[in-house]
Amino acid sequence: MASECESVNAANHPDGTEPLVHIAVDYCPDACHHAPDAGEIHVTYDHRGGARWRSRRRFLPGSAVAATIRAPAGDTAGLNYNLYLSSLEGSRDQDEIDFEFLGCDKRAVQTNYYVAGDGGREQIHALPFDSSDGFHHYAISWGADAIEWRVDGELIRREERRDGEPWPEKPMFLYASVWDASHIAEGRWTGTYHGRDAPYVCSYRDVRVPIALSVEEDVEECQGADAAGEAPDDAADADTTDAAAVEEEDAGASED
Repeated sequence: MASECESVNAANHPDGTEPLVHIAVDYCPDACHHAPDAGEIHVTYDHRGGARWRSRRRFLPGSAVAATIRAPAGDTAGLNYNLYLSSLEGSRDQDEIDFEFLGCDKRAVQTNYYVAGDGGREQIHALPFDSSDGFHHYAISWGADAIEWRVDGELIRREERRDGEPWPEKPMFLYASVWDASHIAEGRWTGTYHGRDAPYVCSYRDVRVPIALSVEEDVEECQGADAAGEAPDDAADADTTDAAAVEEEDAGASED
């Protein structure tokens, strides 16, 4: 018999989505464990820094993506852990749609979207649970006319396109990462990292993507540290010797 969590996840799967099997890891692959047979990805933040994984395909407008996520346990002040779409992380003109968890408050999540590198559309949403207490379902639906963010199937935000206003239209990868954002706004955004409860593990389960609405493209050189997926300096120095992503050769190649 399926568990209550599994039943809720199945009910919340966006139409037209399939399990994400193949990923790439942009930096610090040792801190990202991918178990494709189990449908799980675990990102650890510790002395190595964190890691960022992404889909190997970009997805087109008209798509939806989703994942069941358990935030890291303990005092996560300073950390940002997330699930987001981006046309290309590190590009100054990227389109992006975010779920971001701010480590200073595990009972809230931030949503935002960018068009051609321009953001400033942040909203903070109170959650009726501690995001580290268990797995919860997060979904983004993105079309030509509207963007919707859902948590456990409940709509928490909807943005509709207005005539003459910019809109995210570029094909986008699905990304997720854990990184230290203490330096942003002098710690007022996520708090200040101290690491007393390290290692911190953010777990992603049952990641769903719209394969039928995707394009496969070569990885471009700009996958640098920026915005929601920014890499800690030590992780970038230790593990990113060039700008190319560390690709899995097959579904079980890395067991990252």
